[in-house]
Amino acid sequence: MKSPLLQSAFLRSSLLTILLLPVALLLMVFNICAQQTASTVNRVTEQKIHHLISQMTLQEKASLLHGNSKFYVAAIKRLGIPEWALSDGPHGVRAEINRHDWAYAGWTNDSATCFPPGTALAATWNPTLAYKQGLVLGEEARFRKKDILLGPGINIIRTPLCGRNFEYMSEDPLLVSKMAVAYIKALQSKDVAASVKHWLANNQEAHRDSIDVTMSERALREIYLPAFKASVMEGGAYTVMAAYNRFRGEWCSENDYLNRQLLRKEFNFKGVLMTDWSAAHSTVKAALTGLDLEMGTDKKDYHEWYFADPLIKAVEEGKVPVSVVDEKVGNVLRVMFSTKMFNEEKRSRGEMNTPEHQQAAYHAAAEAAVLLQNKGNLLPLHIDKIRSIAIIGDNATRKHCSGGLSSEIKALYEITPLRALQQKLGARVKINYAQGYEKQSTFAEGNSTGQSGTDKVDWKLIEEAVAIARESDVAIIFGGLNHDFDTESSDKENMDLPYGQEVLIQEVAKANPNTVVVIIAGSPVKLSGIVYRVPAILWAWFGGMEAGNAVADLLIGQVNPSGKLPFTLPVSLTQSPAHALGNYPGRNLQVNYEEDILVGYRWFDTKKIQPQFPFGYGLSYTDFSISHFSTDKPGYGKNEIIHARFTIKNTGKVYGAEVVQLYVSDPVCSVMRPEKELKAFEKVFLKPGETKTVEVQVKVADLAFYDESKKAWNTEAGEYILQLGNSSRSIFQQVKISVK
Repeated sequence: MKSPLLQSAFLRSSLLTILLLPVALLLMVFNICAQQTASTVNRVTEQKIHHLISQMTLQEKASLLHGNSKFYVAAIKRLGIPEWALSDGPHGVRAEINRHDWAYAGWTNDSATCFPPGTALAATWNPTLAYKQGLVLGEEARFRKKDILLGPGINIIRTPLCGRNFEYMSEDPLLVSKMAVAYIKALQSKDVAASVKHWLANNQEAHRDSIDVTMSERALREIYLPAFKASVMEGGAYTVMAAYNRFRGEWCSENDYLNRQLLRKEFNFKGVLMTDWSAAHSTVKAALTGLDLEMGTDKKDYHEWYFADPLIKAVEEGKVPVSVVDEKVGNVLRVMFSTKMFNEEKRSRGEMNTPEHQQAAYHAAAEAAVLLQNKGNLLPLHIDKIRSIAIIGDNATRKHCSGGLSSEIKALYEITPLRALQQKLGARVKINYAQGYEKQSTFAEGNSTGQSGTDKVDWKLIEEAVAIARESDVAIIFGGLNHDFDTESSDKENMDLPYGQEVLIQEVAKANPNTVVVIIAGSPVKLSGIVYRVPAILWAWFGGMEAGNAVADLLIGQVNPSGKLPFTLPVSLTQSPAHALGNYPGRNLQVNYEEDILVGYRWFDTKKIQPQFPFGYGLSYTDFSISHFSTDKPGYGKNEIIHARFTIKNTGKVYGAEVVQLYVSDPVCSVMRPEKELKAFEKVFLKPGETKTVEVQVKVADLAFYDESKKAWNTEAGEYILQLGNSSRSIFQQVKISVK
């Protein structure tokens, strides 16, 4: 044994050696230590899981694999396994539901922070905001003692009519991936499991519980799979929710290719695969193909559910091996350990509706808004020169947080646009209000019949609106949709603005040329009838609880719009690929994605079709210049990373943000490639006159296409064109590179 003096000298020598090590080497040492620590933790956790499983009866094991109420899974008290609590909540923690029916429980402490939904979040093009939203949702879920939050929704927007587009973010897999990964990491950092949904190809609500989706392997790999892959492999999502539909003939909840081959083997998913509510269809097949947790089955006796007594019987009859059941129980316990459910004292406590939470909701709504049109710089409104404003439209006073079915939120409060403008301007400007149009739809779950006959023109309301518009300096029409149209369970019948809004806008614009239209909607609507009638159009989405404050500040210039469209806005429905090719909603409960990889802007740009507004588009109250676009070298190997740099300057007079988008083209290829594909983006905030040099990185491997003949990704050697712009149709500079 060394003497104390020698030990002290040894320690000093060791510390000196560490301090003299290069930083890179230090980081490598620390990373190795961290990995070894994580490996030890994982090994210990797996031992605990194995020990718990060894003590369970078959009945206890089965009890962990199905719900025992609408949103709960039973505890096993004798083994210290806690009850599992789930909640809806892509953009807010849903109010408490009764244990055994869908009625609300009537709690007084379950009013949540309501964020703008998925398309609005994607319209910010800001993963930092997605991360902040995930943190808030995690804190509020923990305050409500929830263990799993059912979100985010990350399906691709394939058709403008899908009722859940408002939840689903974007038509582009990279944009969805970046936002989802940030959201998931933040949420799970608060000890709440994310449930990524809906796995897979839930791109329409029409016949969602019976439609059979077919697509090419290339379309699957390039368009519909990447966000799920990123959510699991980069975001580390603890749970995944199987969709209602069939995929290539098999229900998603019992699809061996999706669940065993892709999710488990390729993505190395170790978490829980659960059903959507009432999406289980069998016991033996579902068990063998990888389903872990059955929720929402429409049978009052929970013992009759597929993974209850029928699963126990299947094991006893030798149809399902005990090892398969143990695998599922292990997955459940692994998620419980990951969210510290066995160590409540170290678990995140959570908070509810703090000022910081409300501010996060405000920033999300403010950054999401997309300025589509601003002729004559009508916006921002010069309040010092305006004496009166006409506020027109049902959406000026309608609250939206409580709509959309599973995504509905019991918000602590919701500020409407009219209320916000009255509060901010009432002392200086006369506010005149007219309803303008009346809501005629009546939502009926599972169909869109409530949308029929919603084009009635109410001339009495229009005349009232025209009268106040004529006597006001500026008219602002709040139109768009509501959650009778943007909703789970049914699709829109068309893209039209309902309730005679086009006629209303036409007549108001005649009476007052200074007319601004604010669109409140979560999915594409047809604007071809109004773009030539009004000078300014602002797309404000469903803005959550702070919607009114955000849109008011945008209109008066307290905030500069910085949102960009997360989807292409067609002139008409027939421009969109699924509809141009007659592949929606399918025939005989089958739909083939014949457009293949040409979804959204990939279709419009490749086919040279001019949309109303392109993907990635959005104006600002300031101007930006982008220059000095370059790469670190002209040629790359297939395993290298492209370092692209550019300089951006705010050349205007107000603070603002530009989303710089990097697209890549492969002009000479052995297969058809889209005209361009988004490969990187960066949202840059600049003061007036400020300049920044920004670097974005793209893996050469990410330039590949999925080669169906090789059943592998293929980055062909040759020339690629990197295109820098601020929408898919606005490209400023190009750089050619070669791949060896």
